[in-house]
Parts: sequence; C-alpha cells; structure tokens
Amino acid sequence: MSAQLIYDLVPLGAIIRFSDGTPRPPEQHRKKLAAWEHRNSGGRLIRKQAERRVGNTVIGATITLHASDYGGGGVVVLRVHRTFSVDSDLRFVVTERPRVGAVRVLSRPGEDTELVYLASSRADAETWLQSHGYPDAVLDEVTTDAPAADVMEGRTAA
Repeated sequence: MSAQLIYDLVPLGAIIRFSDGTPRPPEQHRKKLAAWEHRNSGGRLIRKQAERRVGNTVIGATITLHASDYGGGGVVVLRVHRTFSVDSDLRFVVTERPRVGAVRVLSRPGEDTELVYLASSRADAETWLQSHGYPDAVLDEVTTDAPAADVMEGRTAA
C-alpha cells in the first residue's frame, strides 16, 4: 500500500510495516544495516494529519507511527515517532488491525488528534486515563466498520 492509502483507509491503532523493497544487508555491515533499518521497520499508527497551509507554504498530509519507547523501571525516557508524507516512496503493509471492542484513547477531539493509548476495554481506558492525565481525551471504541484497507490488500477483514 502507499502512504496515501494508509492515510485514507487504515484506522488509528493499526500496526504498520514499511519497506523500501531492498534486501537486508548482512549483519557485519553495520552502517549499511542501520541505514536499511531506518527505511525498513514499522510501528503503530498514532496520527493522521491533513494537508495544511502555513503562510504561503503548503505542508502535505502525513501519517505518524509510534516506533518504540526507551527507558527503564517502568519509566519511558524517550518515545520514537516516525512521520511520513503521503507522497513517500516507501511501501506500507497493515500487519495488525485494532481488535474490535478495543478502545482508543485519543489526545483531544477533532481531526488533529493523536492516539495516546490503545486499551483492551473501556474500563482499561478509564483506568489508564486516571493515572496519565489527558484532560481533553476522547474514548473511541473500535468497531467493524473499517474493512476497506484489508480488501485493498487482497485479504478479507478479520
């Protein structure tokens, strides 16, 4: 799939893999391997941002993936997000969709929101919110009304 199709069809919370189509270099080529891993990885889709205008500049639509967290002892010190233009030359694949009945905790209402937590249930989402303090958070239950991305990839919706 293209990044544009991810933007148009895939719901927040899905696990996405991306690739430039090149083969993985051998382990002993550390610099080449690091460069390859930068263009061949994945993450959870947490944001879709529409095209916007800043002065005379048009900033194209983007998708953002949560790639990883770093820290220790239950404390996240660094959160890694990867943002891609919908014009990206990379290929994207949906590897997992959010489970029906799961609840997305979104940072705020409206179009420019971000997924901050994917809960297994409404009770789990409410418990998480009590300890993480997002005052404008919105809870959004995952339903079965978005099978379009799986059909685009030639699979049937689960």
